[in-house]
Amino acid sequence: MNAADGGFAPPGACRLPAARWRAGRIEGGTELVADEVPVALVYGGISHAVMLASPQDLEDFAVGFSLSEGIVPDLRAIYDIEVEEEARGIVVALRIASGAMMRLKETRRARTGRTGCGLCGVESLARFGEELGAPPVPAARAAPIAPDALHRAMAAMAARQDLHHATGAVHAAGWADRDGALLCVREDVGRHNALDKLVGALARGGYDPGAGFAVVTSRASYEMVQKAARARMPLLAAISAPTALAVQLAQDSGLTLAGFVRDGRHILYTHPQRLAPDGV
Repeated sequence: MNAADGGFAPPGACRLPAARWRAGRIEGGTELVADEVPVALVYGGISHAVMLASPQDLEDFAVGFSLSEGIVPDLRAIYDIEVEEEARGIVVALRIASGAMMRLKETRRARTGRTGCGLCGVESLARFGEELGAPPVPAARAAPIAPDALHRAMAAMAARQDLHHATGAVHAAGWADRDGALLCVREDVGRHNALDKLVGALARGGYDPGAGFAVVTSRASYEMVQKAARARMPLLAAISAPTALAVQLAQDSGLTLAGFVRDGRHILYTHPQRLAPDGV
């Protein structure tokens, strides 16, 4: 995935010819651009979803998608994952437990995911209502998290976003411990995909979802809150704003939602008890 000039392209990016306007003149050359490829998720030989995604960490993506969509109850229900590149995209084939496969066949619907997609494939408002909920997040099990921890984790994200630094076109989702130490980061052209990749990485790495919090370099849409709640994360911190529906779902599911986590400030929209008061 290198261009003719031999420049290096990190995983998830390619070099393409481009003309740059600078100081009143046009300069020819190449630019790093984020890859965005169709990724087909196939369960037991049945194609369930086609998502546009960055082509790295796809095993994490497959696991996280399977968990956040409720296709499997836990990692033990996924027996095998195979990633195969094809001419038109990438196929990720999963072999899952028979019970999960049976439920999937009963509830499966055709859907095509796009980078900014929400409820792709939902065909009615009644179906939307069925999809909206999330299981309750476990109650706080430890002392409140210091507000500074949110900002330490968000600040640390910048140094861990290699693909974004190269292309300027991708989102990141990270997992931090209660002190704000960033333990895991995943990137993708889609903010939902980045969070799915993080959920999958945590499950595969044996992390306890209740022992830290997630930070995302995007707005907090309802889908992001839903994925965090389904992963049993107690707190989601976003660098940008939430939507009203996201706040409603966070309140109903017991998840603490923080927005505008930047420049030493943040806004708590739901369940503020998980964060210590300023100065504590």
